[in-house]
Amino acid sequence: MFKGFTQETSDFLWELAFHNERPWFKEHKEQYERCLGGPFKELALETKSLLEARWPEREWALHISRIYRDARRLFGRGPFKDHLWFSLRRADTPPNGPGFWFEVNAAMYLYGMGAYDATPSQMEAFRQSLRANPARFERLALELEEAGEFAVTGAEYKRPKGDMGPVLNKWYNRRWIGLEKDLDFGGALLTPELPQLLADAFSRLMPMYEFFTEFYNAAPEGPRQ
Repeated sequence: MFKGFTQETSDFLWELAFHNERPWFKEHKEQYERCLGGPFKELALETKSLLEARWPEREWALHISRIYRDARRLFGRGPFKDHLWFSLRRADTPPNGPGFWFEVNAAMYLYGMGAYDATPSQMEAFRQSLRANPARFERLALELEEAGEFAVTGAEYKRPKGDMGPVLNKWYNRRWIGLEKDLDFGGALLTPELPQLLADAFSRLMPMYEFFTEFYNAAPEGPRQ
């Protein structure tokens, strides 16, 4: 059962950032499992269980990141990540499809939803969806904007793809799209209520997530495997 992270979690991640080497990590492996690895897995599994209870008609696929970086992609960095994340997506979509996610690092925690690996044709399918029924998406966008909980993220095109008005332009002219909330380390992160907080947040994002899944699957190339 997830009991909350502790200040030791943050301290460990700061230390790892300054001692990102195998001998140090080996000496602190037990600490990693106690204050980060073990609690993180419990958090991910409980959040998945809560989401399944709320949306029983859907099967959810969970992916938990490893602390070890891919040795082929170190690019001068140490062998260990300075953060952990997990993602949840509908099991009938491939791993690179739209999903919910949570991340923790030494200074903060973040959660949200997005289509971070969408291809250009999938993003064009998204824009076509907006052009075909702008009122539908505007309702979804305004609900989230008025709630003020999540910020729209994603690299924007240098040359806008079009003008859909002040509400939709922040969505329409991006290479990929996400919704994100960032919080300083502490607060709910240190409590057993975090899985419920995440399940509630993901449920509020569910209408937008379903829209993302629609355009992802509607692209001419189909879901990328």
